[in-house]
Amino acid sequence: MTGGTQGMGLAFARRAAAEGARVVIGARDKDRGEQVAGEIRNAGGNALFVPTDVTVEEEMARLVDTAVSEFGRLDGAFNNAGGGPMGSVRETGSDNWHQSLALNLTSVFYGLKYELPAIIASGGGGAVVNNASVSGVKGDATQAAYNAAKHGVIGLTRSAALDVAGSGVRVNALVTGLIDTPLWQGVVSRDPSAAQRYLSVQPTGRAGTSDEVAALTTFLLGDESAFITGAAIAIDGALTA
Repeated sequence: MTGGTQGMGLAFARRAAAEGARVVIGARDKDRGEQVAGEIRNAGGNALFVPTDVTVEEEMARLVDTAVSEFGRLDGAFNNAGGGPMGSVRETGSDNWHQSLALNLTSVFYGLKYELPAIIASGGGGAVVNNASVSGVKGDATQAAYNAAKHGVIGLTRSAALDVAGSGVRVNALVTGLIDTPLWQGVVSRDPSAAQRYLSVQPTGRAGTSDEVAALTTFLLGDESAFITGAAIAIDGALTA
């Protein structure tokens, strides 16, 4: 999995390990990654950290290769890394555009490119979950590049699902809304009025939790969701209902 050192990724890594999965975490922050993997092992789980820049194809290939070489197979993956600069179409420079697409969309392509063959080689029956965003469906004038990338994740998910459906491998996307993560807490700290504006349009009146996202991700990677593939599943508190 990618982006497993904080927020939604961290919550999923902890839950997956607690349920018996052998978790391989890829992220750029080596110190934080080793700390998270150590905490999971100390809690009785099985976790390994691999320093990974998700925007570099060779590093994504190495992440998957390490998972297979260490544990003998790959049964599931969570492509979760994302983020990047904000800005409208008129404000976004070329560098920020390419940076956002690399982090939020190309990284998912690299993940699928190596994860899917590894899962098929492991006997099939596995699954991949890609973390998209409600922004890729609903839109946001201040997040042009991010919106485009997350919309792309949904289309890429559907293409990948059709490509491997005959192999018994499933690929789904999460359409995540406002989730209480360190990134969100940073917004709250820097600009409480902006945070309130985001909360004011939430039908449920609250942000979701990382644990709620982890629960849905675990379900989509498990056998109970065997007939769900190519789906973009909202977890957004009815924001796009």
